[in-house]
Amino acid sequence: MVVTTVTWEGLLAYCLAKPGAWQDEPWEGDVVAKVGGKIFAFFGSGATPSVGLKCGASREAADEWLLRYPGDASVMAYIGRSGWNTLLIGGAIPGDELIEAIDASYSAIVSKLPRKDRPGRDQARFVT
Repeated sequence: MVVTTVTWEGLLAYCLAKPGAWQDEPWEGDVVAKVGGKIFAFFGSGATPSVGLKCGASREAADEWLLRYPGDASVMAYIGRSGWNTLLIGGAIPGDELIEAIDASYSAIVSKLPRKDRPGRDQARFVT
């Protein structure tokens, strides 16, 4: 999927176009994108256009975003210590970097899923 305009809605649509992705609202008014039952992107209500993503395997790795975009990247509450950041949409962070961050978050979450729950797997079993 090609994102022509980097907006909250456009990035949500990009997330939902990923294999096995689906939208959920685990807390009233807070939209998330999930794969295999795990959240890979937090969109919130859209009141503040931002997306929460797994930006690194550790807090130290995710801190690179804070250094590069101090006004537009912040540590997510509660799960920030695990490498999750909130990235503002429409600010200083270029759209292609937001797309790359979504791709990386999705890949990080999919890689931690049990093999049987990963999208794209052929569910058929062959007996030899």
